[in-house]
Amino acid sequence: MSLTFAELPLRPETIEALHAHGFIAPFAIQEMVLPIALGDGDVIGQAKTGTGKTLAFGIPVIERVIAPQDPEWADFETKGMPQVLIVVPTRELCTQVTRDIEELASNRGIRTLAVYGGRAFEPQIEALQAGVEIVVGTPGRLLDLSRQGQLKLKEVSRLVLDEADEMLDLGFLPDVEKILANTPKRTQTMLFSATMPGDIIALARRFMNQPIHIRTQDSEDEGAVVSRIEQHVLRAHAMDKIEMLARILQADGRGPTIVFCRTKRTCQKTADDLLERGFRADTIHGDLGQGAREKALGDFKAGKSDVLVATDVAARGIDIEGITHVINYQCPEDEKTYVHRIGRTARAGADGIAVTFVDWDELARWKMINQVLELGLAEPEETYSSSPHLFEVLNIPTGSTGRMVKAKPVVRVESKGSSTPRRDVAPRKATPPKEKVERTRTRTKKFKEN
Repeated sequence: MSLTFAELPLRPETIEALHAHGFIAPFAIQEMVLPIALGDGDVIGQAKTGTGKTLAFGIPVIERVIAPQDPEWADFETKGMPQVLIVVPTRELCTQVTRDIEELASNRGIRTLAVYGGRAFEPQIEALQAGVEIVVGTPGRLLDLSRQGQLKLKEVSRLVLDEADEMLDLGFLPDVEKILANTPKRTQTMLFSATMPGDIIALARRFMNQPIHIRTQDSEDEGAVVSRIEQHVLRAHAMDKIEMLARILQADGRGPTIVFCRTKRTCQKTADDLLERGFRADTIHGDLGQGAREKALGDFKAGKSDVLVATDVAARGIDIEGITHVINYQCPEDEKTYVHRIGRTARAGADGIAVTFVDWDELARWKMINQVLELGLAEPEETYSSSPHLFEVLNIPTGSTGRMVKAKPVVRVESKGSSTPRRDVAPRKATPPKEKVERTRTRTKKFKEN
């Protein structure tokens, strides 16, 4: 029988916060990491996405923080300076990790700050000047604030790198090395990643002290593909994809769904098409401001929308409960992207469905993904929106069409003997002759006066 959090050597406040948020017993990665991390050892944690890595490093760092409500605070010499630094690759993951840490740390008065780009510096600087114990941030903004002298790293004793392989993919590794070099009092370093490429291993060897490598992946699950995900791969025609997607979104039991696109343009167009067809869709991609991205995620979590169309900016770190379907509208670039995308479903013990559309020109890319992950799906079945097997395997009710609402009427605008169909174009009002004459007189009068 596995341990419960109450049986671990944790502060009563931490156990109380865990129970208040429904956490009674640790998941596998937590159960393996916590004894080592609570003993101040360096840890490399490797686990597939959605297995609870945030608590695995969050609980130990919270335990070691000296907080304003602790008895030790009165004699603490560096009050208000960051004691813990958590480095993450994306803004979305930054806000999620900050929220998770705050849920466990607030009852001790621990101040946590999210630091990321796309937001004004001033509020973040004000919070740092007021004092914080834990800083969660993206590499670029952390370095910017450090260079300005606003973020003081010299008292950081605990440092966490979350989704390290994603930071490598985004080109953040040099920034991460600078951050590590600027934390001279660091006594514990924890690194978490779904995969372990050579550069990450080299980073660990350089900056970590005899780390213990903990891996929760099964040998049969080498590619980190969540075994509970029911995977479907369909060979689709580009012109028919939106129709197929609209039918899949009407499947029995379909709940919150994420649709992934490779490009920002396709992402926005797909979301617009779904809205026009009557679906409650929203979008998140790099061309949107941070406020718009946060609103889209907030609406999706709150149930105001149930389809989130996203680029790979959302493939990591978006921990939203209850996602039933992930649909790859465009084939992922590689096996890592595929794993991270479909990992948005089947989280925390749930089941999920992943559907991947593969166009004719994407077959070679898909075969490489299939070969590396050994999925046994090298030859996707040719599928159209009217194919019977589409309805059968995805539990789509017979007779479902690609629309939830009727299409808007088309108004034809005649021009020189030809007609061009346009939607919702109101007839242009002709300007009355008297108004034209008056307008001309006014312009002439102003011209003469000037």
